[in-house]
Amino acid sequence: MKNELGDKPMKKVLYIMALLVCFAALLLTACKPGQSTRLGVPVEGGPVLITGNFTYSNDFVVETYYVEHAVALNDITGFVLRDKEWELPVEGQVLGFMSVDKENNRGTYRLALPAVPEGKFNDVDQNNRKDEGVQIFVVTYSPNLSGGVFSEGDDRSLGWPAYLASVKTDAENQDEIIGGKLVVWSQDDQQGFPSGFGMDGLLFTSDDPIMTLPAGYSVIDLDQTPFAIIRDQNPELVLYEPEDIAVKDYSSLSYVEAFNQLFEKVSREYAFNGVPGKQPDWDSLYQRIAPKVEAAQQQEDSYAFYLALREFSMSFRDGHVNLSGGNNQYRYNQEHILGGFGFSVRELSNGDVVVVYVMPGGPAEQAGMQVGAKVTAFNNLPIAEAINQVQPFSPQSSDFGLRYEQTVFLTRSGINQNATVTFTNPSAQSRMVTLTSIYELDSLFATYLGGERDENVLPAEYQLFPNGIGYIRINSQYDDLGLLIRIFQRALETFTQNNALGLIIDMRHNFGGSPLGLAGYLYDQDILLGQLEYFSDKTGKFEPEGPRDKVYPNVEQFRFDKMVLLVDQFCFSACEIESYGFSQVPGMQVMGQFPTGGVEAETARGSFLLPDGMEMTVPTGRYTLPDGSIFLEGTGVVPETRIPVTLESVLSGEDVVLNEAIDYILQSG
Repeated sequence: MKNELGDKPMKKVLYIMALLVCFAALLLTACKPGQSTRLGVPVEGGPVLITGNFTYSNDFVVETYYVEHAVALNDITGFVLRDKEWELPVEGQVLGFMSVDKENNRGTYRLALPAVPEGKFNDVDQNNRKDEGVQIFVVTYSPNLSGGVFSEGDDRSLGWPAYLASVKTDAENQDEIIGGKLVVWSQDDQQGFPSGFGMDGLLFTSDDPIMTLPAGYSVIDLDQTPFAIIRDQNPELVLYEPEDIAVKDYSSLSYVEAFNQLFEKVSREYAFNGVPGKQPDWDSLYQRIAPKVEAAQQQEDSYAFYLALREFSMSFRDGHVNLSGGNNQYRYNQEHILGGFGFSVRELSNGDVVVVYVMPGGPAEQAGMQVGAKVTAFNNLPIAEAINQVQPFSPQSSDFGLRYEQTVFLTRSGINQNATVTFTNPSAQSRMVTLTSIYELDSLFATYLGGERDENVLPAEYQLFPNGIGYIRINSQYDDLGLLIRIFQRALETFTQNNALGLIIDMRHNFGGSPLGLAGYLYDQDILLGQLEYFSDKTGKFEPEGPRDKVYPNVEQFRFDKMVLLVDQFCFSACEIESYGFSQVPGMQVMGQFPTGGVEAETARGSFLLPDGMEMTVPTGRYTLPDGSIFLEGTGVVPETRIPVTLESVLSGEDVVLNEAIDYILQSG
């Protein structure tokens, strides 16, 4: 999943006395040579200290991605110019203290204003004469990501703020400002500023009505008509979570009302509407599911409602569609998932299905099954046909993802269920046995999502192998993004200092989060990615959201003679965007037994709370290429070197993919 909310730095500073505030701010924001800002003279009157609060419902940004929080007064010249690639200069940033109450999804902040700000001057009085203009700011959430405390260098901030900002923005219309409050500064009392949005409903356009501003700081209330000028010394400004990003809460509605509102929004805004093979048949889907929801309501049957929602979610061919059912999901798992027969299987590249795990003392071992056995039939069906009939646990975006899921859940059931299995042990005759399932999860965890993984590891880990090869594994992009970046850079520095023979970047078993453009450390050119699009109610079609995404070159660059990227089918979403960036670095060799998961969309605007503790996620943003095709969804990043899944590889207990990468670097070196 991609984070489109912007990455900005912070500094935890609280100025208590106004005079000290002004002096310190001037020192911190001193002009650099070549900057097109200029100092003026302090003006008395107007705001001195801004305080405020905020609430949030979508907690992945404030509680997961970032751990170092701050608020900032940021220049929005980018918005005045309508330039989403405008880079915020250091001089246009003033940092303040923020406190986050994670238990209650809210926070407060304090922001002391410098005596004279150093933002860009913008002439916005629409009189066709060149005037000095005014400096225009918003107060916004500004977490630290990497580098120094300010947004600059590799931690640049582009465009204008839209998340937890003092202005309200229209996500349906290129994040146009539609309300809230601005902070402006004028050198004198002769400068004009809009007093309304004008007939076009847009700010800073030619039809804006104009008013005259007093000298110094003013807060402009865009929610009043005409706009109000606030000159209080300590104004309070709320920071707004955009409505589209906020979780859609239907939890207090009836089953029918909640489903109808969910269906109405999803059927209109689903990311892959219009894409062959991806868009559900909405009419027939509603006709199939709605009566089941109605029956669940009439019977006051929460589990029946869950089953209807599950059937709805499984109608998508999309790995980003997710249903969390609370207590109802546990009941479903008891009936379909928690029972196992004490063994698990893998399908090889040649189509054979072999046993890769046998639970000690479990039903399969008691029936004589051994690791390495070839399974030829299940419940009296040829094994390939039996796998085809398995209901996957969750929706899948790709054929290979679906096939893997079906193979894993072939051996899952309710508890105390029977299955007939035909298998041949190594060097033994074929046997057909009937197994009865017991409550056990060991055989599931042996293969599901690539096997058990440690949830307590760092977001990235690295080591320099004894053979001189640098290895870094990115475990997650959903956990302290700043720490991930610092570890990644530290790894590259360590490998460079030790003259590493080559570099291996391991993106396997990474379930996504936010792409960070880490390939920018390895390539000094832009790497073009997909164009994010959302459905617009105004035009009735999908519209681009800002410029096409790209990986920007980092200030600090690293070079390695041989580089290998490792991928697999458990690299999802943002992991795939990150992997694609790496794959475009010249000289990078992509290796793996499977492509990345092919699960690529944007979900921040598609989170829903439903009755009885159920939640659902449906992607609403898609990524396209200039020819109109879909970026990565369903295909993923495909290995240049495809390593076959063989009997020897699944039974060896070794990481055959990593070994192949090491051999490639040593042999080619």
